[in-house]
Amino acid sequence: MKILIVTQYFWPENFRINDLALALTERGHEIVVLTGQPNYPQGKFYPGYSFFSRRIEFLEKIKIYRSPMIPRGRSGSTRLFLNYLSFAFFNSLRGFLVKETFDRILVYEPSPITVGIPAIFMKWLKKAPIFFWVQDLWPQSVIAAGGVTNKWIVDVLDGVTRWIYKKSDKILVQSEAFREVIEKQGVSSNKIVFYPNSVESLFNVLPPKIDTLNKLPAGFKILFAGNIGESQDFETIIEAARLVSLKTNVVQWVILGDGRKFSYVQQRIKELGLQDQFHLLGAFSLEMMPDFYACADCLLVSLKREPIFSLTIPSKIQSYLASGKPILASLDGEGARVVQEAKAGLTVEAENPIGLAAKVLEFYELSEFERVQMGANARNYFEKNFEREFLVTQLEKIFRGEFTD
Repeated sequence: MKILIVTQYFWPENFRINDLALALTERGHEIVVLTGQPNYPQGKFYPGYSFFSRRIEFLEKIKIYRSPMIPRGRSGSTRLFLNYLSFAFFNSLRGFLVKETFDRILVYEPSPITVGIPAIFMKWLKKAPIFFWVQDLWPQSVIAAGGVTNKWIVDVLDGVTRWIYKKSDKILVQSEAFREVIEKQGVSSNKIVFYPNSVESLFNVLPPKIDTLNKLPAGFKILFAGNIGESQDFETIIEAARLVSLKTNVVQWVILGDGRKFSYVQQRIKELGLQDQFHLLGAFSLEMMPDFYACADCLLVSLKREPIFSLTIPSKIQSYLASGKPILASLDGEGARVVQEAKAGLTVEAENPIGLAAKVLEFYELSEFERVQMGANARNYFEKNFEREFLVTQLEKIFRGEFTD
């Protein structure tokens, strides 16, 4: 099949869609990507890119069409709105210059929902069905993460979302809990298919490497990897770290990543005098992540307490499970359920710093055997539910109309 992927985020930005595109090419499919100029999460264009640069480039056999867009910046809802709007506008125009025809259109939507607008235009232009892969629910996620409460704006976003769902031929959901919400937005149940995230094949059970260990502090290492944003609830993480520091100075918090709240986190750590316990190492390449994971004693995932977040399985959970490491989860709902069902670690409800601190100390007191067993459970659960090749086969069946759930 010849497949067009419409996504606001793509290589060299670090998103799951990169690996899925490569996996589909490995199966013999021809992949073309319609995207923008990379600027996530730093909020500025990557080196070598600009507003008009690199209109066409290649990632191995994948042809990438890039459109102008306004970078998201480091803060401010106005700049983010312009980023979303410029992507939808310029990528819709870019469609006129895409000469290929396609059998299927796959839309990757981790926010914003407006990624569906150029996809619908391409559907009209190329006469190909849309498979819309929902990673974030709208308008719920923008209310929770962006603090949008204006009823008129929420109603407009809900109307846009319903229109995009209506124009899509299939709605793929990364969490079963999304199904009920989307049905309430006027989508029939037989149009919705559960399709979870997998993870790059480089995530596996690995021994620690000396050169990676040398980058990390001594002690009991809790590692967080990913976006440092509003949704990840660093307020709770930092307060939990303060409480733990009153009991022991052995626990070390290693943070890998960047995001709009990086400066806030850095300042708050300094205000509380936690510089010796926190290690903000910045962002690293995807290829380095498995080695960092291998050196950690447990891997941390967190989200704020919002109804929308309780329906979500954070994508980092799959990479944590695949790495065969125990997981410390500070969140509600589906994400916590997966960790509990896998018997892969310890969980605490969202926004509970006292509870999180208690779980950290509980983790520290576990025997090495108990932590190794949690890691083994994590890898086993991953192989049964989220393994890469299995899910690529499922997607091919969905494209051919052979798979429903």
